[in-house]
Amino acid sequence: MAEYTLPDLPYDYAALEPHISARIMELHHDKHHATYVKGANTALEQIAEARDSGNLANINKLEKDLAFNLGGHVNHSVFWTNLSPEGGEPEGGIKDAIDEQFGGLEKFQAQFTAVALGVQGSGWAVLGYDQTGGNLTTFQLFDQQGNIPFGVTPLLQLDVWEHAYYLDYQNVRADYIKAFWNIVNWKNVGERLDAARS
Repeated sequence: MAEYTLPDLPYDYAALEPHISARIMELHHDKHHATYVKGANTALEQIAEARDSGNLANINKLEKDLAFNLGGHVNHSVFWTNLSPEGGEPEGGIKDAIDEQFGGLEKFQAQFTAVALGVQGSGWAVLGYDQTGGNLTTFQLFDQQGNIPFGVTPLLQLDVWEHAYYLDYQNVRADYIKAFWNIVNWKNVGERLDAARS
């Protein structure tokens, strides 16, 4: 059985400063994300043990553990690539889709920001591609795995768990979200859209 591994960051810890500090990036990647990877691997092992022994009394709990930890691993893996020290603005297909679906970048940012601000407790704001309708959509992702619409591929994710910003922004999530727009890797978001459409 293959194990999940912690991906390297595609930039140095300090590369996103002043928007996200090196200390946050180090803790977020090396501690929080690593914990999800370990948790997913542990859950896989325990599921295999339960299956092999025939004792499936805890299978529902184990599958919930896997969903939570694997969600944390996948979400963070997307999040790191959605960020770039260069920032910039959307171009090509992603720009066209945002213009068509949201009426321009400013309106999209306003909607995505409202989604992120509205997350109660821990979770994510997500821009996804709806495979069924061929539309872009925004939604809240609760914790690491709840409220995911079927058939939607994540393109852009913003972690709004307090561990993602508290050292830099304390409890002012709005300032963190505002800073996020300076470091969005629109090239990556566009590549994700192209892949989802093909």
